[in-house]
Amino acid sequence: MRIIAGEAKGRRLIAPKGMETRPTADKTRESLFSILMRYVGDAKVLDLFGGTGALALEAISRGAQSAVVCDISDPAIKAIRANALAVTKDDGRVRVFKADYKAALERLKTERFDLVFLDPPYRLSEAYAYTARFLLENAILNEDAIVAAERSTQLEIIWPKGLTKYDTRQYRDTAIDFLRRDTDEQGTEE
Repeated sequence: MRIIAGEAKGRRLIAPKGMETRPTADKTRESLFSILMRYVGDAKVLDLFGGTGALALEAISRGAQSAVVCDISDPAIKAIRANALAVTKDDGRVRVFKADYKAALERLKTERFDLVFLDPPYRLSEAYAYTARFLLENAILNEDAIVAAERSTQLEIIWPKGLTKYDTRQYRDTAIDFLRRDTDEQGTEE
């Protein structure tokens, strides 16, 4: 696993041992960032289920202004911190902290983000809708914010009103839903 493009292109990333962390494959990440290219520059990024931090660090390498990366696992936090140091040389653009997603959202509810990566363990299927509702109810998403939600193709998510799924891409058994805030306040559920 490595950073694909930008200032840290080619930098290798470490992953915690075991099955707890499911890093996004390099080819999937490359495709994801091709789609998100115009949203990354100067973005404030939230990676709520950080794992290795690869998504947030890829965004930083491609010009994102800052990133917050959270995870509940001690081995994941250790890997994220090591990867962030390798990519940014501890320049202050990346904040890492340990918390479950609900506690992390509470801690972040006064902040605003342009790009949110939502990739919980697939067993936490309730995390998708909970997080989406929290982001909307607490105005954590900036006006033109994008949420990229990685999920199993076997799992369909009903997104809350106020957030519209405008695209989905499938990569083998993984799907990524791309969502944005509704501008007409009507919202759609899928």
